[in-house]
Amino acid sequence: MSSDLGWFEKLSAQDRSWVGLIVQAGIRGFIDWYGDELHLTGHAPPLAAAVFGAAPRELTGVINLQQTVDLVRLSISVVEANIDGVLDPVDAFDVHQAILRYGREVAFATAEVYARAAEARGAWDARLEALVVDAVLRAEADETVLSRASALGWRARGQVAVVLGTVATQRTQSDVFEEVRRVAHAAGMDALCAAQGERLVVVLGGVRDPHLAALRIIDHFAPGPVVAGPVVADLAHAHASARAAMSAHRSASGWPDAPRPVRSEDLLAERALAGDGHARRHLVDEVYLPLRSSRGTLIDTLSAYFEHGSSIEAAARHLFVHPNTVRYRLRQVAEVTGLSATAPRDALTLQIALVLGRQSGRETPSANL
Repeated sequence: MSSDLGWFEKLSAQDRSWVGLIVQAGIRGFIDWYGDELHLTGHAPPLAAAVFGAAPRELTGVINLQQTVDLVRLSISVVEANIDGVLDPVDAFDVHQAILRYGREVAFATAEVYARAAEARGAWDARLEALVVDAVLRAEADETVLSRASALGWRARGQVAVVLGTVATQRTQSDVFEEVRRVAHAAGMDALCAAQGERLVVVLGGVRDPHLAALRIIDHFAPGPVVAGPVVADLAHAHASARAAMSAHRSASGWPDAPRPVRSEDLLAERALAGDGHARRHLVDEVYLPLRSSRGTLIDTLSAYFEHGSSIEAAARHLFVHPNTVRYRLRQVAEVTGLSATAPRDALTLQIALVLGRQSGRETPSANL
């Protein structure tokens, strides 16, 4: 093995010892198998336990399937090359035929061992992934969770966003998760997936634009709203993106014609009406207060514009200014907030921000928010 298998010498002394035990068990197993007439009827005891039972289960993570096949092939070749020296010539042909049959059985046993190991690792990885995503949703992404994510292949390469929608029921969850991960990796992103009830939650790493990131995986959700939360710094802060995405998904029915996917920020109005305190504070802090602190006339102009049926001329008459002044101030509103009063969706958000801001009684941002 040292001369023919390059990987063997790279193993630790303990692992080389385990390999030796496997080879010895295989040869001893052949002698027992050949001496037992049951092998002729196909009812001999399973070889997986007899040959590989001597080694710890962890060895499948040290020696891969290809290396194990090479090991079995080499062992059979050495046995065939040397067995004639201890056989009666009369028995040689029958023994060589038995070695071929035994080699086939060992090959099946090898496949069985690695298949079970892969199945066990897959089940464990699925549980671990669900735990990580659940911790993100519950804002409990501590060092332990980050370590678990790393064990799942999370490379922590940049900003993070959470995408949330409905689970596709026509496919198995494992297939959906695997396809989402494949598509995400092809786009240079990491992905962690979990199903919570009817919701499919995908945590994406390496995200620049959450909308474009969600577009990459949109086909793997069931019909219905798909929401992309805002981009956050890393996995430890992903709960903020998840919170916004979950709130937006619950509120998405209020906007039946929403694009798919839709950003959670685009559903601020619906989220605020549904009682989302974070959305309400966002509208006050990021929309109302900036308008109030930039120029007092912007709030008055915006209020007049809405109170007079979104008519620039009527608002101008009410304010005793030229219509172009109203247009100029509305452009300033868009510059300050990113929302255009002349766009129906943005107008709804601005109106709710005005109401919430007046109800708050605040004139400057709060230091503890």
